[in-house]
Amino acid sequence: MRHFDFTPLYRSTVGFDRLFSMLDSAGSDTPSYPPYNIERTGENAYRITMAVAGFGDKDLTVEAKEHVLTVKGEKAEDDDGREVLYRGIASRTFERRFQLAEHVRVDGANLENGLLHIDLVRELPEAMKPRKIEIGSGAQKQIETKAH
Repeated sequence: MRHFDFTPLYRSTVGFDRLFSMLDSAGSDTPSYPPYNIERTGENAYRITMAVAGFGDKDLTVEAKEHVLTVKGEKAEDDDGREVLYRGIASRTFERRFQLAEHVRVDGANLENGLLHIDLVRELPEAMKPRKIEIGSGAQKQIETKAH
């Protein structure tokens, strides 16, 4: 198991505490069920696709709160009298969390062919977008004073 010491970075950065704790916990064992993909679908658009075979839309919960996207799956027990000889399709309860960056919001979710698609959009406020600063000439501005 590898452990990285982020102490030197704390001295020269401000406000990145959450980032370092996320990096520190990234190496820990995380569950692999259900499998998922994260893809970029545009310049500021992303999609998380989770394989949730056997789950219906009523069995799934998608919630975004305080920069964390949580996907839960709870399937009611099928007690219809069938005897299952081999269960290869997992339908166990799961909870998967994704850390969202600031200004990323969930745009929507849909279930299609056993895949749950969650669309995300990054929306930067106008104040955070880059802007061009005009460079003035060498002339200095004069300050006007009123004579009494």
